[in-house]
Amino acid sequence: MQIAAQIMIGLIALIHIYILWLEMFAWTTRAPRVFKTIPKDLFAPTKTLAANQGLYNGFLAAGLIWSLCISDHHWRLYVAIFFLTCVIIAGIYGAATASKKILYVQSIPALIAIILLHL
Repeated sequence: MQIAAQIMIGLIALIHIYILWLEMFAWTTRAPRVFKTIPKDLFAPTKTLAANQGLYNGFLAAGLIWSLCISDHHWRLYVAIFFLTCVIIAGIYGAATASKKILYVQSIPALIAIILLHL
């Protein structure tokens, strides 16, 4: 199960790297096709805010990748649980305030990864 947990953590990190790219570098080009509930005229004026959000997603990805590089089992587990919990909380908040889809894209995979870590 540890290999499955590590694969899930890696996939979640990749999701957050994609979100980083989307919010920091493709906010006015690709993001309007992804975030269909946001009026198109708001993308240009919110570019800086989106980049800030993207940076935070990058920090989540970095923490998850870091957890995969730690050799001590207990330390690796604690770091992974911390960052996965951050992803879950961010996903719940996003689902409550922006789109229910965020719950399925972020929170549910992170919850599955935490469960796999404990098996």
